[in-house]
Amino acid sequence: MVSQEVPGTSRCLGEAHALDEFSTSCDEVLDPSNVKKSEASAVMAKADLKPKSIRHAKNWSDEVENLYRFQQAGYRDEFEYKQVKQVDTVECWPETGFVKKLQRRDNTFYYYNKQRECEDKEVRKVKVYVY
Repeated sequence: MVSQEVPGTSRCLGEAHALDEFSTSCDEVLDPSNVKKSEASAVMAKADLKPKSIRHAKNWSDEVENLYRFQQAGYRDEFEYKQVKQVDTVECWPETGFVKKLQRRDNTFYYYNKQRECEDKEVRKVKVYVY
């Protein structure tokens, strides 16, 4: 039985290429300094960081307000939102610092007002995660 190698198929990374069909060598591909920063940050964003503990909020604060908005949109907090949506920043109101707009997992958007939206009766439902 005669076996033929199909041109363009990959071979063992340790082998040298007899034909010059690829522009980069195996050493260049395996060199970590050739990895782009955006690829490295994408890998870091996909790291599955789980919270160590959870507690419920007792009093309203700016932090609780923003957590309320993230949890209303279906996320634990800002960290999970950035991880899932792969964004660097969250759009906030400059006057108050509250979250302005969030994209849900089904790609619909929630738009929030400048003022407080988390009522006192809702504060105890807000979960505060500790990492």
